[in-house]
Amino acid sequence: MPVSEQEVAHRAASDAEHIAWVDEHDQLLGALPRAELRTRGLIGRGTFILLFNSAGELCVQQRTMSKAVYPGYWDVAAGGMVQADESYALSAARELEEELGVSGVVLNEHGRFLFDALGNRLWCAVFSACWDGPLRLQPEEISQAHFMSLQAIGERTPDALWCPDSLLALERYLASKVA
Repeated sequence: MPVSEQEVAHRAASDAEHIAWVDEHDQLLGALPRAELRTRGLIGRGTFILLFNSAGELCVQQRTMSKAVYPGYWDVAAGGMVQADESYALSAARELEEELGVSGVVLNEHGRFLFDALGNRLWCAVFSACWDGPLRLQPEEISQAHFMSLQAIGERTPDALWCPDSLLALERYLASKVA
């Protein structure tokens, strides 16, 4: 699938955004451009928002091919990097509105964890929300989205590409609901 000029421009702007830079204990060290964090293997802050409908289905999105991390993968969470001047909660609200067009919902936090993979090191905050209205996808970041049952997500085919960081966020959410 070809990448549009709009997606390329969006990625360049995204890579230049100043992101909260933290250490292994989530202590703020400063702010750096997103691309520099990735290139140097440093840790940034990220948010994951699990958007459910009232039937208990989870919104899954397919990432565009222009994404720097996990292009074309399926994602069980909206979200993104926490900008230098944001809290986790403010970032989650901003990302949910930007990516899916959802605002004015209650965001519930379900904990934080360190995700450490090559090219993707994040301190992550997990949020959930409920929404039954229409979705307005950000075309530079999401190629398609729909709601799925948690059972169907659990039974996904092994050859399907799913974002490992958001799957871990979903696991953390589910564990928080049991505790």
